Order: sequence, then C-alpha cells, then structure tokens
Amino acid sequence: MKTTFKLDKPKVKLARQIESTKSTINKYLKRERKKQLPTGVDFWDFACKFGESSEDASSCHLEDLTKLIDQAEEKEQTVFYVEIVAKEGFRNKRKK
Repeated sequence: MKTTFKLDKPKVKLARQIESTKSTINKYLKRERKKQLPTGVDFWDFACKFGESSEDASSCHLEDLTKLIDQAEEKEQTVFYVEIVAKEGFRNKRKK
C-alpha cells in the first residue's frame, strides 16, 4: 500500500476523515495478514514509511503509524503519505 491521503473534504470533519484513513489502513493490514505464509516463514512483518509526501517519507514502525497520524491531525495537516509493504518475518528463538 503506497497511498497519499488527502483530507480536503469540506463537508466531512477532519477527525472523521482521520478515522476513515486509520480504518483503511487496518483493513489493508487485516487483508495482508490473511494471506498464506510461504514455507519457513513465521509471520507477516510490515515495512512502513510516513511523511508529508513520498519524497519526505521516513521509515517507522507499524505501532508508531497511528501515533504519527494523530500528530498530523494535531498539526491540521491535510495531506500525508503512508507506505506499508508486507515482508516475511522470522521469530528469534530464545536461548536457555
């Protein structure tokens, strides 16, 4: 998912548009996690980027994505770029 979200609908409040973008992101994550894992892979991991535009986007952790969107809402930012790419994840085994 490589999307620039534009929050410029005058009849819809900004908070509602933010919730809509979060919902879209969560739907995408749910859909990607349902895909069958390749052999030898433990889980789906996600590489994320967030910024005002695709050129300004910097990498971030998936857990921080909603916090960054909330910060954009506080700044009343009307455009932001989100990139989420699924990748293979492997669990590290604990040493006893």
